[in-house]
Amino acid sequence: MKSALTLETIAKCSTTKARVTKLILPHGLVDTPVFMPVGTQGSLKGFTPKSLEDMNCQIMLNNTYHLGLKPGQTILDQVGGSHEFQNWHGNLLTDSGGFQMVSLLKLAEITEEGVQFQSPHDGSLMMLTPEHSMSLQNSIGSDIMMQLDDVISSLTTGPRVEEAMWRSIRWLDRCIKAHAKPETQNLFAIIQGGLNPDLRKKCIEEMVKRDTPGYAVGGLSGGEEKEEFWKIVTLCTDLLPKSKPVYCMGVGYAEDLVVCVALGVDMFDCVYPTRTARFGNALTMNGIISLKSGKYGNDFGPIEQGCGCNTCRDYTRSYINLVSRDAVGGRLVSVHNVYFQLRLMREMREAIKRDEFPSYVKQFFKGYFKHESNYPVWAVSALESVGVQLI
Repeated sequence: MKSALTLETIAKCSTTKARVTKLILPHGLVDTPVFMPVGTQGSLKGFTPKSLEDMNCQIMLNNTYHLGLKPGQTILDQVGGSHEFQNWHGNLLTDSGGFQMVSLLKLAEITEEGVQFQSPHDGSLMMLTPEHSMSLQNSIGSDIMMQLDDVISSLTTGPRVEEAMWRSIRWLDRCIKAHAKPETQNLFAIIQGGLNPDLRKKCIEEMVKRDTPGYAVGGLSGGEEKEEFWKIVTLCTDLLPKSKPVYCMGVGYAEDLVVCVALGVDMFDCVYPTRTARFGNALTMNGIISLKSGKYGNDFGPIEQGCGCNTCRDYTRSYINLVSRDAVGGRLVSVHNVYFQLRLMREMREAIKRDEFPSYVKQFFKGYFKHESNYPVWAVSALESVGVQLI
């Protein structure tokens, strides 16, 4: 199918599967590996689009389901899409809306036609079809739009997993047919198949035939064992075309990002950095710190020495501890956490370019977990599979 992106590989790690690319989208350059903050309803909680631009954030997410409800498709069409509506000059990726249908709403039921759900406004039954998802995302004007897939829990077993995989393939065909703007918006397929390697292989085989501009690894980060998680990720990156970007959906823990970059993933998203910030938890290269703890009441240093974010520049741990239970504290820690994620990705890109990525990985784990006894067993195994010996 038509593509509105170009992907140029800039550097490859000589040990792992990590790579650095320049992904050119309709609204500009994205350097990968990239973490994409999640701006659910046209905004990242506590941020203006300008504040994200000031962090050199090149792409963020919007949520199709929430924008479809409010402001609604009519207003999005009138204003010319979500970029104009929120005054965002960077790139946007939108999910299909299917995950919210299943995870948030009552009486959601999957049929071959689409996802039937109960309206949160008046309780009436509504239907999200692949065609409607494409129409909404075309109105939003996202640079990358996701197919509607048949979403199941990663813990699901039995025939339902294969059913969801084949339905996702059929729905991809309907999405391709309904996609009205392939010259300016890129449709990504979502690889399904649960934790079954044979189903994943079959799904990749079928979806690669459709030749979409990029591919996402879906159906993970849902409570499965991490040992199973990383094996599915590395299987997918082995089999997917190297000429297309690979996106691992819903991944945001720092150690997960580092491991998945080593396994060959280019793109990530997660609400975790801002969600955990609202509980006073700050992400640092030396691990997570809880700023609600009383021990920070007399600590007049920044959240993290050497961090370049506005919070660390202007405020102390003591002040953040004081305001950690209200909106101001949540915003200040959110600013730091999003900056941390972007900084982590930037440091990994620089290490890959220098061909020093394995050393960077070892340095990160030593700082983040302090001692080898704290290293997650799954991460040690995953990195060993691509030639990095943590222990």
